[in-house]
Amino acid sequence: MSRIKVVTDSAGDIPPQLVKDLGIEIVPLSIRFGTIEYRDVIDLSVEKFWEISATASELPQTAAPSIEAFKAVFEQARADGFDGAICICLSSKLSATFQSAQKAGEEVSAQGFPVAVIDSLLATFGEGGLAVEAARNADKPLHEVAAMVQERASRTRIFGALDTLENLRKGGRIGAAAATLGSILAVKPIVEVVNGEVQAHSKQRTRKRALDYLYDLVRQVAPQIEDISGISALAPDEAEFVAELRSITGKESIMVSTIGPIIGAHAGPRTIGVCITLKSTS
Repeated sequence: MSRIKVVTDSAGDIPPQLVKDLGIEIVPLSIRFGTIEYRDVIDLSVEKFWEISATASELPQTAAPSIEAFKAVFEQARADGFDGAICICLSSKLSATFQSAQKAGEEVSAQGFPVAVIDSLLATFGEGGLAVEAARNADKPLHEVAAMVQERASRTRIFGALDTLENLRKGGRIGAAAATLGSILAVKPIVEVVNGEVQAHSKQRTRKRALDYLYDLVRQVAPQIEDISGISALAPDEAEFVAELRSITGKESIMVSTIGPIIGAHAGPRTIGVCITLKSTS
């Protein structure tokens, strides 16, 4: 029986208890506010991140883990007696994390310890959910786990409703005038991760309309849903949102992943959304 080590980065927003229970190794990205740098998950909690962000005039800078950071994790897995490792990364179109992991994986694989590094082309729990499924199948051969992850990624969709345009303004993606006008008009963008990039899906005028729009998206695919999770940047209406998802899908157990600093820095506080894995058609 194989024994595969599952590795991912901190942008996957996997609930800490799942990380612990499944033995997933998290390689943190870093976050810099001015001259102060934190390691995601290790030095900076989600709550502390949002607290600092509330008073920051600019978005924090984020940086991918180094090649050495991934290499150390892979080498430790070999030392611990694992047969190989699989590393699932934040979309390569959003971060250089995949490139660091890929280079480290190539170096360690060349030394005789097989490492499969996968570009999820996803973010937040879309990425994290793949690592969870990999960990649940870590007794299978590495090539089978890698194939399963890639196939599942192709069936995964992520939608989110932003509650504020302030973070987009701070990040330079829209101007101050547009952000002010959007706030006055209560514009709530709906975004989707498409082919590894965050794209605008719709614009709604109120929070209620934004949530209703998400509910309609879920209704459209409800019969085809294999798994569904909520994603939330400490949204105050999280409980009501999940209750409605349960009603629409008939699924009693719907987990909520808290959006962390890496994605939250751009999405902003109170962002809420869904991560959907559709049933396989094969």
